[in-house]
Amino acid sequence: MAGCTITPPGRPLIITPAAAVNSATLDQYRSAVAQRIIERSPSYVLRGTPQAMLRSLVVVSFTVDRDGRVVASSVYRTNGDDEAESTALATLRRASPLPEPPGKLLNGRGQLELFEDWLFNDDGKFQLRELASPQAQTIN
Repeated sequence: MAGCTITPPGRPLIITPAAAVNSATLDQYRSAVAQRIIERSPSYVLRGTPQAMLRSLVVVSFTVDRDGRVVASSVYRTNGDDEAESTALATLRRASPLPEPPGKLLNGRGQLELFEDWLFNDDGKFQLRELASPQAQTIN
């Protein structure tokens, strides 16, 4: 009996896979990052509903170190809107340092690689996909 484990009846054992825990933690961290970007650049943030046909969608790839510093960033995908690209990168830089990422999300170099989408209206204001409102359904 020394090597046996007994589970008392009536209390089911629930095991959550590490990948599920990391996924939930990553989602929480992505939300915290998006919130920081918005807090640091409020004049660029679109309040309300994004228009049906966006001016631009800019996807930025960035790497955060264990202290939340953005150590690398680049435009991953765009429609060629230089002004929107510049705004996306500038608002990311302005938000640094970002919240410190949970240690379990860091890679072997102590970093975390992320993507975020900046959704731009015609007026140059944006929402981040992580926190975006649903887009309008009709073109005005």
